[in-house]
Amino acid sequence: MTLRRLPLLLAFLALAACTSITDPTKDWTPERFYAEAKDRMDDGDWAAAIKHLETLEARYPYGRYAEQAQLEIAYAYYKDQEPALALAAADRFIRQHPTHPNVDYAYYLKGLVNFRGSKNFVYWLLGVEDDLSDRDPKGARDSYNAFRELVERFPNSRYAPDAAQRMAYLFDAQARYEVKVARFYFDRGAYVAAVNRCKQALENFPRTPATEDALGIQAMAYKRMGMDGLLTDTLRVLERNFPESRYLVEIRSIGADAG
Repeated sequence: MTLRRLPLLLAFLALAACTSITDPTKDWTPERFYAEAKDRMDDGDWAAAIKHLETLEARYPYGRYAEQAQLEIAYAYYKDQEPALALAAADRFIRQHPTHPNVDYAYYLKGLVNFRGSKNFVYWLLGVEDDLSDRDPKGARDSYNAFRELVERFPNSRYAPDAAQRMAYLFDAQARYEVKVARFYFDRGAYVAAVNRCKQALENFPRTPATEDALGIQAMAYKRMGMDGLLTDTLRVLERNFPESRYLVEIRSIGADAG
């Protein structure tokens, strides 16, 4: 009889041992959770900070600490190199608290996350990498759009000046991207594709340093295709805006490939 009951007794003792191990945060207040999370963030221990913030939100889902925890979670994920989770947390905060006093920071954070995500695209623009196949400007576009929404919706936000500066940089970067792709096509004889990318640069990203390149490559492509009317129109614009452009010399040195 005793031997038959031994497994049951052992199971009971194991359960008792488990229940005796208490959660050290069991009696923490939301203030304590938030303070501990901030301390972990100050130490750069983002994983521990996220755990405290998520536990805070789960146990105390209402109130200002829970709201602030959602925003801090987004920032902690950003610092912990988890961009998808950071964006999801920022979007959730915006969706649930559209009128929160700090919602402008959620938009700013979205811009920062995508700005960091566009670094490979920027490296490529600077000539660090030459492979066109994996260069995607989506991160730059998403970053620009997030910063633009911040500036337009919250023009008096303390984050607006920095967002505006980053927008200008990204606007120029996207224009340079279109021009670089256009040159890639031109050098390979894909003149129609080159013209189309130049048009995108001129229409979507006007008045940037890349404008001269877009007009010049477009004119060279028209000349290669023997499209004299369009060439004349493009040269007129190029000469009026960039009278000293090197493309004016380069265009005269190439012949048409029409026919």
